[in-house]
Amino acid sequence: MAKVVKFGGSSLADANQFRKVADIIRSDKERRYVVPSAPGKRFSDDIKVTDMLYTCYDEICAGKNAITAFAPIAERFNGIISDLGLTISLDEEYATIMENFRKQAGRDYAASRGEYLNGIILANYLGFQFVDAAKGIFFGRNGEFDADLTDATLSAILEGYPNAVIPGFYGAKPDGTIKTFSRGGSDFTGSVVAKAIGAEIYENWTDVPGVAVADPRIVENPKFIDVVTYRELRELSYMGFSVLHQDAIFPVRTAQIPINIKNTNDPSAKGTMIVPEAPEGKNEHIITGIAGKKNFSAICLEKDEMNSEIGFLRRILTLMETENIAFEHIPTGIDTMNIIVNSEDLEKHPNFADRIVEVANPNHIEIEKNLALIAVVGRGMKATKGTATRIFAALSHANINIKMIDQGSSELNIIVGIEEADFEEAIRVIYNMFMLQE
Repeated sequence: MAKVVKFGGSSLADANQFRKVADIIRSDKERRYVVPSAPGKRFSDDIKVTDMLYTCYDEICAGKNAITAFAPIAERFNGIISDLGLTISLDEEYATIMENFRKQAGRDYAASRGEYLNGIILANYLGFQFVDAAKGIFFGRNGEFDADLTDATLSAILEGYPNAVIPGFYGAKPDGTIKTFSRGGSDFTGSVVAKAIGAEIYENWTDVPGVAVADPRIVENPKFIDVVTYRELRELSYMGFSVLHQDAIFPVRTAQIPINIKNTNDPSAKGTMIVPEAPEGKNEHIITGIAGKKNFSAICLEKDEMNSEIGFLRRILTLMETENIAFEHIPTGIDTMNIIVNSEDLEKHPNFADRIVEVANPNHIEIEKNLALIAVVGRGMKATKGTATRIFAALSHANINIKMIDQGSSELNIIVGIEEADFEEAIRVIYNMFMLQE
């Protein structure tokens, strides 16, 4: 069985990182299909190659000399080639890219060239076949990812190669136009490749030792998760986890392929396993992770006997659909209802409260802004009594007021709404309650 390995930008930022990556791949003969990102930052003040390509494209489109504008990018890649002792030249590729920039091939094309060039170098260094993602990963004319065509085509292509490098982040439309994935694009490519070849495992190599229980920018030195299910990770990713984007989970989830988040700079560490089903046995901790997002608003409604009025909620949701406003949660009481929405969506419709009055005629309506949502996620919560009590106690002891409570029917997560000003402290006290006191 083959493994698919994806390496992020920090893992391929320079020649020294390339050597680490090559050692990792060569240490396991089953690591046969590699998905690289574009070179990331080499140090804190450095510039990612993707950002350099965006700038270069804009400059050339504005009339700047192409060779001058592209020179820093060529220098970056040529430096990697030279330091690795390779004999390949990318001059023809550079010329093609600059010509397409002059023809204004698009910002998606520009952004994708970092992965493309890095893929050529890595394939040469490893002695693997280079497979341009535009030949096997497809989007429809409307820009939607074509999963069926991609799966069939990529499977057929890779069946002919025992080893291959497939650049992440992009594919092509029917007319050959380059289209990039959104956030987490290379993660998604790795997932797509893993599904296409029926991989044993999808290893996602990055610069962290796994998935942390909470954001390390908020919680100092948080613990890392050993095992997380697809369902848990989807809940956490949606609420802000950034190690692996939620969309990247779906291709491997349907194929029941596990994902292993690993650290390029510490390859012996076990990392975090993302699996279809939870392993049997008692979990080390009741919760798996804590995540959250800011910038929400609550549309607070009151109406006598709301619960017995047929069509009350339908009229409001129909209005929201018409105005293209999505809801996050709708906690209700007998005569009250809160509709939690993204504040940015609401700001586009300053008279939305008046529209609700027109269609639903509530006794009272107000909009509360500056809310944050925090999700506490864990498969161990279902079999453990008092989890919600401990969350509320932690927040109460920190003098943090809870504005909203919502628990999914699967008992996999509990979501609380609080004021944005309390966001970071709320995550810290919940983390301390479950990870330091058990």
